[in-house]
Amino acid sequence: MCGSETLSVEEAQAVRSVWQELDLPGLIDVHTHFMPKPVMDKVWAYFDSVGPLVGREWPITYRADEDQRIETLREFGVRAFTSMIYPHKPDMGAWLNSWSAEFSARTPDCLHTATFYPEESAPQYVADAIESGAAVFKSHIQVGDYSPVDPLLDDVWGTISDAATPVVIHCGSGPAPGTYTGPEPIARLLQRFPRLPLIIAHMGMPEYDDFLELAGKYGNVHLDTTMAFTAFAEEGAPFPQGSKQKLIDLGDRILWGSDFPNIPYTYTSALTAVDGLGLGDDWVRGVLHHNAARLFGIETPEHVA
Repeated sequence: MCGSETLSVEEAQAVRSVWQELDLPGLIDVHTHFMPKPVMDKVWAYFDSVGPLVGREWPITYRADEDQRIETLREFGVRAFTSMIYPHKPDMGAWLNSWSAEFSARTPDCLHTATFYPEESAPQYVADAIESGAAVFKSHIQVGDYSPVDPLLDDVWGTISDAATPVVIHCGSGPAPGTYTGPEPIARLLQRFPRLPLIIAHMGMPEYDDFLELAGKYGNVHLDTTMAFTAFAEEGAPFPQGSKQKLIDLGDRILWGSDFPNIPYTYTSALTAVDGLGLGDDWVRGVLHHNAARLFGIETPEHVA
């Protein structure tokens, strides 16, 4: 996992110290991956092979079995997390949703996660997922290689918008551009569905400013911090220093996300990267816990700052 049992204990203590010093009850991580084992194995194999969308060494820091990964998050003090699933071809979405529903049922601290793909069956299985209690969806424009304004998704977006169910959407052009990535397709999507509760994954990396502007225009758009601000990301897609004021202005709509377990560095280093932006303790409290608690209706103890 982190190299040794001792190191894992040390890291758990380091992670806990971050939120404890902020007088938080723990963390809420809106961007973690739990998938059927055959799918996760293929994802890890892709990273191991330095696939074309990666283009650099990407060791999986938290490569462990499912139970151990869940326990790691709990040791870190993560109060709620997600099972970000995503299809890369037709006829996967409903199957992934079925697996994720079962996973969340046996893992009460995991927000019930669902997904979709542009296909004729999508409106029905998305409606079914919402009916069964899905709290968040995942859309991966890059891996799925589909347009967010594909007509096959019209009813999907309408249903999700009406239900006000957040969608974590990977739509930025990092780590490599896709056919439909970038801010322009999302701008068109929001023009059609202005109340759509999107969570822009990875802060929209590398088109940070464009996605921050969209969040400024549409009140239901959030952004997650997944991989952003870390030394790993800053090498190829540095966050513009002149845009920190936008982070402050949108402070109530920035959410903590980690990409656990598929990160090539420690969870602690990603946390400290966010904490080290120098935007103030209240801002960090919102990002690490309060904003997501409000969005997903997760109760915060009264004594918490």
